Amino acid sequence: MTTLIIGLFILVALLSIPIAHALVLASVCGLWIAGRVPVDLAIQQMITQTQSFPLIAIPFFMMTGALMVSGKLGQSLVNLLTLMIGRVHGGPAQVGVLSSTIFGGVSGSAVADASAIGSMLIPWLKKLGYPAPFAAGTLAAAATIDILIPPSIPMIVYALVSGASIGALFVAGILPGLLMCGGFMLVCYVQGRRRNFPRDTSPFVWREFAIQLRQAGPALAMPVLIIVFLRFGIATPTEVSVMSTLYALLVSGLVYSDLSWAKLKHAAVEAGVSTGVVLLIIMASSVIGWIVTYEQIPAEFTKFATETLKSPWLIILAMNLIMLATGMFIDLPAAVLLLTPMFVPLASAVGMDSIQLGIMMIVNLSIGLYHPPIGTTLFITSTIAKVRIGDVVVELIPFYLVAIGLLLGFAYLPWLTIY
Repeated sequence: MTTLIIGLFILVALLSIPIAHALVLASVCGLWIAGRVPVDLAIQQMITQTQSFPLIAIPFFMMTGALMVSGKLGQSLVNLLTLMIGRVHGGPAQVGVLSSTIFGGVSGSAVADASAIGSMLIPWLKKLGYPAPFAAGTLAAAATIDILIPPSIPMIVYALVSGASIGALFVAGILPGLLMCGGFMLVCYVQGRRRNFPRDTSPFVWREFAIQLRQAGPALAMPVLIIVFLRFGIATPTEVSVMSTLYALLVSGLVYSDLSWAKLKHAAVEAGVSTGVVLLIIMASSVIGWIVTYEQIPAEFTKFATETLKSPWLIILAMNLIMLATGMFIDLPAAVLLLTPMFVPLASAVGMDSIQLGIMMIVNLSIGLYHPPIGTTLFITSTIAKVRIGDVVVELIPFYLVAIGLLLGFAYLPWLTIY
């Protein structure tokens, strides 16, 4: 039955039907053709999967990002970062990487980051004289740092399926996110120096720095507050999501005075639509996940892998290769939901902690966000920059190498995902 459903899913997906709808159609048709399980169980599983309190965090984090990334707050943060590192080689491009890292502590969505930061910085980089494909590639790769720095929507989805602690995953993602940020900034520096990209040569003015730091303070405080509240158990991830939205409303309304009914309506609609997309994928994937478990595929897969590959390092390598291939063709939330039930038992069999597996999986699948043929952030930034996908992919090669190198570190060095 699992094989039948996977075959139907591939067939339906090739018809360019959205992934969530393809999952539902494949599951229902597979159950109906096989005739072993009542079809109405699919509806029950879809509804049951949404009855989870931690899922409330998703719309609130989405709305927080929509409120804070736009407007004066986003621009003040870019001004501060430009003043700090705009003078080094590749500095303006590094501003994009750092902006994505900091906004990772706000929205938790790579797609939202690519849209908001990309729309702000890609035209600016092009105006400075940066090649449009390089600007698009930098922002496409940097946007994925967003899902490592807490809060992270994919981490919430992974925790929902694996039973891992959301708070522990959030804390474990901090060091990998910072390492990814440092690696991508290094790429920008090397490319900027090698290709002599333009940079700011004006003298540094401390008074201007103090002014910009004061204006960007609320943006810098948000991720710090989230991490402190989670690390010391002051609030649960769901409570933190609500508080972050209240914080964003207060900052936009009282500090920056750019909160309007139109902006509030736009943020609410954007958060609602984004949450609907994520929840639809969760509901659709839950049916296949239930069928896979019903047929004991994870147990059989674990037995096959341990008996065939035997060595733990080979099993971990095989898991990474499967994730890389999957992430290139399936959206990240759907891939997390489909692979987690398979890999959690296998990771346990080779002594890998579920938190380390979660970080490894999210880093791995995030590469697919800026790699063809799906490449969501790749398509977004290429569209903003008005350049061909192929030209952007060439510029992304150094970013791919850095990401895969760090991925191997997260896979084989558990202390890099401490929590």
